[in-house]
Amino acid sequence: MTLKLGVRQWDHVVPIALGDVPSPGLTLTRLESTPDLWTSPGYDGGETSFSRYVRARAAGDDRVVALPVFLMRGFRHRCIIVRQDSAAEDAADLKGARIGLTGWPDSGNTWTRAILLDAGVGIHDADWQVGPLTAAHPVVDRIGGVTVGDNVRHTPDDAPLTDLLLAGELDAVMTPFMPTGFHAQDSGLRTLFRDTRRAEQEYYARLGFIPGIHLLALRSEVLADRPELAQQLVDLFESAKQLSYLRRNKLMDVTPWHNEEVAVTARVFGPDWMPYGVSADRRMVAAFQEQLVAQELLTAPVPAGDLFPYSIDPLEKTA
Repeated sequence: MTLKLGVRQWDHVVPIALGDVPSPGLTLTRLESTPDLWTSPGYDGGETSFSRYVRARAAGDDRVVALPVFLMRGFRHRCIIVRQDSAAEDAADLKGARIGLTGWPDSGNTWTRAILLDAGVGIHDADWQVGPLTAAHPVVDRIGGVTVGDNVRHTPDDAPLTDLLLAGELDAVMTPFMPTGFHAQDSGLRTLFRDTRRAEQEYYARLGFIPGIHLLALRSEVLADRPELAQQLVDLFESAKQLSYLRRNKLMDVTPWHNEEVAVTARVFGPDWMPYGVSADRRMVAAFQEQLVAQELLTAPVPAGDLFPYSIDPLEKTA
């Protein structure tokens, strides 16, 4: 397995990077940002955007082939923030609102807009501004070259979203990560949903999945030459994830209530809240494509066999 992969610094890939699960010949580089597998010559594969991958396959671009390994997953109710004094309490309250977000075609923001759509707020029912979350974030084209309506534009002079929100020039912001100082009592900001955990548990009870945002992919020529790598990599990342779980449950307390949080997670989601493989993620993948179509980022869903040519599951899954 002579491969160079680039992924972000997820805890569940650390056992591969450290060599704690056997992977001779594999170099796994942990990065601060997601690599561009379509243009970067330095990697045979790695982490990529679910949205970008689907849209590329829909356009007939098969240079990159994804495996059913979602390296990044997450609920999105917690990702909508408003001012502390906002009257908005629910997604339906954002109809006609001015909403900022960190990237229009991004996978995570697609899932977040889906929460609004479920509440009757479609992409044409709000005024959208796209820009950096804070002044510390880079100024780039965050509309991403996709066609958008007149109600979608970059922030004035690329102003940071949090500044506009605090100044009352935006009513809400969608963000993958909270800005620095968000949890301080004097931040002036809060989540739209007062009880995000309850909203997310209800979402999971209704839909049965945690949204997938980034996944593992390789250059198509790599798998064309060595198709056996597909199953080997799925099994490798599954083993790393399970080892990470074991360590996290014993050695990696990230809060004084770590054991209690692990117990709650297991009761709600079972032993594995981020399953790999086409079988476990079929419903989630179909729902995501439905959202891409509804949000005018895709004209029609990509057939499952075209999206995941290597339709596989982990051979050995730890219960």
